[in-house]
Amino acid sequence: MGSKLEGPSAPAVRRDPYEVLGVSRDSTDQEIKTAYRKLALKYHPDKNASNPEASELFKEVAYSYNILSDPEKRRQYDIAGFEALDSDSMDMEIDLSNLGTVNTMFAALFSKLGVPIKTTVSANVLEEALNGTVTVRPLPVGTSVSGKVDKQCAHFFGVTINEEQAQAGIVVRVTSSSQSKFKLLYFEQDASGGYGLALQEDSEKTGKVTSAGMFFLHFQVYRMDSTVNALAMAKDPEAAFFKRLEGLQPCEVSELKAGTHIFAVYGDNFFKTASYTIEALCAKSYEDTTEKLKDIEAQILRKRTELRQFETEYRKALARFQEVTNRYSQEKQSVCFVCS
Repeated sequence: MGSKLEGPSAPAVRRDPYEVLGVSRDSTDQEIKTAYRKLALKYHPDKNASNPEASELFKEVAYSYNILSDPEKRRQYDIAGFEALDSDSMDMEIDLSNLGTVNTMFAALFSKLGVPIKTTVSANVLEEALNGTVTVRPLPVGTSVSGKVDKQCAHFFGVTINEEQAQAGIVVRVTSSSQSKFKLLYFEQDASGGYGLALQEDSEKTGKVTSAGMFFLHFQVYRMDSTVNALAMAKDPEAAFFKRLEGLQPCEVSELKAGTHIFAVYGDNFFKTASYTIEALCAKSYEDTTEKLKDIEAQILRKRTELRQFETEYRKALARFQEVTNRYSQEKQSVCFVCS
């Protein structure tokens, strides 16, 4: 199923992304993400500096994950293969630790200009976690810890919860009043005693701070992904109004069991350290807020559905208007010709 593809962000020959990641067509999002993380770590340029073939494999793995991790791209591929995908819109994650100073400066410039730049977690951090050699600091539920983490480095925290807290639900949130860029990571412990990356959330600017959160509750929680909004608006500026709510994406919700769970704050600034405050909260203490969150999310989802329907009506009305105005111009010219 190979075919050539133009564009610097794709491999020279495309293979079936399911085959590349070693997953089946009915795999869940989490199974796809787990497969990607393992392969990305295996072929990461940091670990294979003298092996150019590994670099190409890493590129192929990232490209395949870019398709299968996006519900719309995955749906299009399942229906019609690569031909259904617009290659120009395919973006990839980049590892800042592997860019070099000049390219990092360009990436920082584009980010400042509002161009979405996706970054991946450094292979060094992932390898240290897998080896179980990271230092884990305790983060009791109901408390917060502030700190500064170097770029492309991570601070690890252990959140211990009891059965009652697990049943009520847990929220882990990170904020930065200095508007630093960071990632909130969640690791699962493997049989060898190490930690494998399971979930990650990139920080988003909200008001005067940047923040990211993970919600381990008993209902679906959504977050607003500004990258999705920016890409949707860039594709069709005229429809920007209708795309305002397209960035509302479901969080990858997992119910935590009683025990200790590992989180990390990863510094994602281009040059400087990232300042942050991380806190772990039990949802039982915020029952009223939880109910309000459910109501607000339901309202936004309804409004998004209404906007989608209204866009269809608008498009039809606009097409009809253009048809009528074109006919008006033609009729006007015809009358003028007859009268002359």
